Amino acid sequence: MFGKFPKVIAGAAFALGFSTFGQLHAAPDPNFHIYIAYGQSNMGGTADAQSADKAEHPRFKIFATQKCSGKGRNTLGEVYPAVPSLFNCGNTISIADWFGRTMADSMPDVTIGIIPVAIGGASIKAFDKDQYASYLASAESWLQNYAKEYASDGNVYKTIVDIAKKAQEVGVIKGFIFHQGETDGGYSDWPKIVKKTRDDILTALNMSSDTVPFVAGELLREGCCYSDRVSKLPNTMDNTYYASSEGLGGNGVDRYHFNHDAYVTFGKRYAEQMLKAVNRAPVEPVPQQPFKGTAFEIPGKIEAEDFDIPGVGSGNDSYKENDSEDHGKSNYREGTGVDIYEKATGYVVGYNQEGEWLEYSVNVKEAGEYHLYASVASANETSSFQMSLDGKNITEVISVPKNEGEDNYNDYSNVIATVELPTGEHILRFTVTGSWMDVDFFNFVLREDDIDCFVNCTEFVKPAASLATKAENYRIFDMNGGYLGIVQATGLQELRSNAKALVKHGGMFIAKTTAGKTLRLKIAK
Repeated sequence: MFGKFPKVIAGAAFALGFSTFGQLHAAPDPNFHIYIAYGQSNMGGTADAQSADKAEHPRFKIFATQKCSGKGRNTLGEVYPAVPSLFNCGNTISIADWFGRTMADSMPDVTIGIIPVAIGGASIKAFDKDQYASYLASAESWLQNYAKEYASDGNVYKTIVDIAKKAQEVGVIKGFIFHQGETDGGYSDWPKIVKKTRDDILTALNMSSDTVPFVAGELLREGCCYSDRVSKLPNTMDNTYYASSEGLGGNGVDRYHFNHDAYVTFGKRYAEQMLKAVNRAPVEPVPQQPFKGTAFEIPGKIEAEDFDIPGVGSGNDSYKENDSEDHGKSNYREGTGVDIYEKATGYVVGYNQEGEWLEYSVNVKEAGEYHLYASVASANETSSFQMSLDGKNITEVISVPKNEGEDNYNDYSNVIATVELPTGEHILRFTVTGSWMDVDFFNFVLREDDIDCFVNCTEFVKPAASLATKAENYRIFDMNGGYLGIVQATGLQELRSNAKALVKHGGMFIAKTTAGKTLRLKIAK
């Protein structure tokens, strides 16, 4: 299980490499905050998860309370990424999803864990260690089966306690989130039993309600069962808070359940109350920003080291780095841990490992088919990368040529791919799919504007005119060999612009350097 934790909780407890809770272990990580989430169907969630709900948050985890082989959650009590569904093996989101994400975003030094147990249609009695057996004995079979998904005898109280004790070995139980009550509209002892279930769990864990906040959520206001009982719980339960359901919509199908957007908002409201209880302020998400203030323009060149400045909140990271040490020692982008080296060509991003990625804000000025040239180097035969735009792959995996000579990372090649880009502002991602490569830059050239280098050229030299750093003289000829004049340029854009003054009509032309390099380029009038 420990291999699934992010770096923030990879301390001494995980360095020992133990894989089960039953063995000896180091002290719990104080920055792994764990919350017990229990209740009935609205806590479990009934709305289908959307793409934003499914994006894995690196500091949001669950302790498996059910086996879900289809999601890779095969061991009870083991820690897994908190992706839908948290409470079952389906595709629904719950209050806990966005509670956990919001808590993690608001405390960047902390990892959040959830212990999820929810029984659709159940009375609070199902969670009472002294009433569950008699309650389930007279319950309908479908409800009994819900409970048995967590415990063969239906004792979900014991499941919560057993998993929580295991969780205490690696982290700290910090609070409860609770949503239940639709079934118990006429049950006068409901507040008392809610308190009893919480207190019984705390007693079993040798904890006190003084230090463990409890947040309950109101029922659907436009539904069948709303009352002020939840908002009055703080009057009868110490260290208790409530999350309002005001303005949250139903699913339009029944009188009990919230819709997707309501679950998202409700989860955030739970987090606001919990943060209030622990004296922490919620953090407003901030999007990532271009490193130099404006997005890279395409067509154009993107320096690999100028990836975006990360924002705040899930989905607003601008890079992923497998370790925090800056192996490049250049002090460029200091504090990110990204390995930036200073080479003869300027800064490059090196020491790239599989799974790492960098993102860039880009502005595509013209939609169309582009040639992507990436300047890369490797002494490894299996180095590779892939490019994506707004989360969708725009290339296949691209192999990086192996350089001659041992540990030769100074010989850069331009690998080429053809990509289709839509106009407008986007997030471009470079993902390392095969370790140990360096990358200098990416250059996007509209395919129809690209050059054909057909004398004194190789495939990897083709983009040289568009990437040149020194001025060259070019003699310009029409396709019939007629001499038009001479221009000086440092790159393709300048070459085309300067040559445009020599031609009367648009079309294809020949440019020749004094060194004998011959280019064919398209000039529009």
